[in-house]
Amino acid sequence: MIKKIINNNLIKQIIKFGIVGGLAFLIDYGIYTLLISVFNVYYITSSIISFTLSVIFNYILSIKWVFDVTKKQGVKEFAIFVILSVIGLVLNSLILYLSVELGHIHKLIGKIIATAIVMVYNFITRKIFIEK
Repeated sequence: MIKKIINNNLIKQIIKFGIVGGLAFLIDYGIYTLLISVFNVYYITSSIISFTLSVIFNYILSIKWVFDVTKKQGVKEFAIFVILSVIGLVLNSLILYLSVELGHIHKLIGKIIATAIVMVYNFITRKIFIEK
């Protein structure tokens, strides 16, 4: 019975994380596409800007709706979130760069690949380090 409750709560949390992540992806990918296609901004710079904006959105919704975070965790939890997000940004940029430059994958497809990999990293690390 306890395993069923734990698994059920985890499944609900994964679904919520997926919804928030999907919305954050739309923000990330939309801004990224706009910057490279309309404003002709270098793709790595565009990715850094779009990723950062989507992380802010993701942080607010993750804390409010996805993860079980108490009000007392505040500053410490935010600092951990920022550190994990910076690592995620570095991973995202590296994977995007390698996909485009070494893999000869189009910038828009490379962004999807990088985002998918970093999404898994984000869930695991936030579950371990932020949620108590």
